[in-house]
Amino acid sequence: MSSLKPYLALAGLALIWGASFLLIKVAVHDMSPTVLLLIRSISGLIALAVIVKAMGRPILGDGWKTRLGSFAIMAVTNAIVPWVAIAWGEERISSGLASILNSTTTLWTAVLIFWAMPAERPTRVGYLGVVLGLAGVVILVLPDILAHGVSGNFFGAMAVLVAALSYAANAIYQRRRMRHVSVFDVSIGQLAATVVFAIPLAIPSLPHMHVAVSSLAAVIALGAGATGIAYLLYYFVMNTLGAVRAAGVTLLVPITAVFWGVVLLHESLSWTIVIGMAVILAGTVLTNLRKRPLREVAVARDSAVA
Repeated sequence: MSSLKPYLALAGLALIWGASFLLIKVAVHDMSPTVLLLIRSISGLIALAVIVKAMGRPILGDGWKTRLGSFAIMAVTNAIVPWVAIAWGEERISSGLASILNSTTTLWTAVLIFWAMPAERPTRVGYLGVVLGLAGVVILVLPDILAHGVSGNFFGAMAVLVAALSYAANAIYQRRRMRHVSVFDVSIGQLAATVVFAIPLAIPSLPHMHVAVSSLAAVIALGAGATGIAYLLYYFVMNTLGAVRAAGVTLLVPITAVFWGVVLLHESLSWTIVIGMAVILAGTVLTNLRKRPLREVAVARDSAVA
């Protein structure tokens, strides 16, 4: 059962993040991307702190002061840049297109990991899986794009691509520098740093914020669920399955977004959607197929003996 936990966490993460693009779309109607960043990071930090205290753990473990620089780097690459970029992008493009572009995180991770972490490189089949997964995302949303066109502009699309690249860089950094740090410390540390950075960024927009129940509820849910709880799941998956597999959750997000649409918005489920889901799942499975080199097996065996 313990071997299934990382995959159950991956599925739960996909369900939570599948709703995030819808919540962002609702929130940006009444607040700027920087205000969304501030409220999301605060609500996420509070949710995490409550969870950690309920578990009887300290808010931050020993040695957190020596990791302030790392927390700052992770706040920038995993929150400030991507959250602002996606929110800014969704003011100009559809949430569906944003989810497609965000799914390139896996591709960017596989590309970056080729040089940054050779031991975790996907196989050729793995890289084929990334391409196949992205093709499935296209199959999933292409009919809607053909029917209604692509809203927004080029810069909105580029903003979401920047967010995907930032997420990929964060995955590599966390895997290399913070792999053995508690997921609770990593999550709370970077969220606390995000709040600090977000305050001066959001102050100029706060006087122009229009308070609406729906948008405020959306961004709080985004913070508590898609940030607070999801961070714990994400870094657990990262440490157990690796950077590429953890980033592969972005290929599942469009599937869960369709699920929420069918359940909550009573949207129809067409054969195109079913085929797109199947292709994405096949691509994700191929991306996760990795053969460990014999030399690595020998080194691991020798280390275990020592």
